[in-house]
Amino acid sequence: MSENLANLAKIGKLKSEVFSETEFNGLVTSAGRRLNDARNSSLAKESRFDLAYNASHSLALAALRRHGYRSENRAIVFQALQHTVGMPAAQWRVLAKCHDLRNLAEYEGFTEVDAKLLDELIKIANELETLVVRPV
Repeated sequence: MSENLANLAKIGKLKSEVFSETEFNGLVTSAGRRLNDARNSSLAKESRFDLAYNASHSLALAALRRHGYRSENRAIVFQALQHTVGMPAAQWRVLAKCHDLRNLAEYEGFTEVDAKLLDELIKIANELETLVVRPV
């Protein structure tokens, strides 16, 4: 796995950076709070999507940081999940799709959230949380 990450660093997609346990723990804690709120079905779907997406990104970044890398590109952080926690492509591709939808909402005002996609996002975020917090 680390060879693939090193190759991404060689081509400039990742930056090598010393692991910080404080940063890792902060990312995981923040993600946990957001994910807990995303599970609250009384909130608007758009709010839940935003919370679950940002929780997923924090967890994916924490996984990448654990391996000593960082990326300024949010999409790469999700794509690297196959190398950081062994997440199957089908799952990280859902996160990548959610990234694209997040960009539409953030930059173009598109806010329509599909209930099935939201459920899938929360499910994958839950699984990702388990993968990231497990002992290495």
